[in-house]
Amino acid sequence: MSDKPFAEQTVVVTGGGTGIGRATALAFADLGATTVIVTGRRADRLAEVAALHPAVVAVVADVADQAGADLVAEAVQDRGGRVDVLVHNAGIFRFTPLEGTDPGTADEVWRTNVVGPVLLTGRLLPALRAPGGSIVNVSSRAGHNASPGSAVYAASKAAVHSLTRSWAAELAPKGIRVNAVAPGFVRTDAYLANGLTPEQVEGLFAHVGTTVPLGRIGDVQDVTPWITRLAEPASEFITGQIITLDGGMDVAA
Repeated sequence: MSDKPFAEQTVVVTGGGTGIGRATALAFADLGATTVIVTGRRADRLAEVAALHPAVVAVVADVADQAGADLVAEAVQDRGGRVDVLVHNAGIFRFTPLEGTDPGTADEVWRTNVVGPVLLTGRLLPALRAPGGSIVNVSSRAGHNASPGSAVYAASKAAVHSLTRSWAAELAPKGIRVNAVAPGFVRTDAYLANGLTPEQVEGLFAHVGTTVPLGRIGDVQDVTPWITRLAEPASEFITGQIITLDGGMDVAA
């Protein structure tokens, strides 16, 4: 197997400015991708990623709306007009207890986590290499587990699971594969973005770590190799699968 399985390929990674998206974009670049288009809403974060590898191209776009999807499609067209791998990583978490959650918050979660991937996939579908293209969705173990206090987020990730399976069946005749990873707790900035202090985040991780059979919280490097592995040519017979990466929490539940 080649150590550069994505040579001469173009990859799109949404939410590529931080966390799993950032690590994923750099992993594809290191594995030979000629162009890795990273999207996000924060120009400064995207610029930081682009500065780390010459293959990375930053596109400031909110892919939760059609205008953002159009910007990404234009960037693809400017760089040859073909997408080999599309990684839907952009997503948000919000606490949404049943009592007190406003409709705006619920809509924000749903549009980002569900509508965004639908819009962008539809917009880029003509450019996806067929046969041989690959879509990888970044979901969450919350998509198949109860999540009290964040039910809207969990429902959005259950929808991502469903999109993965349905798209896999729909696109198989074109030779385009669709899979997903479903991480558990992973150390990223997402928790701080939801208003927790660093001390609260560390306390949460310390508590959750005691419930993980493998004894620790996940890291982005526990996730990114599975994203690239699902997308690479060696996985050409895998589609419609959701790989849970949670240190064994599912089997201990």
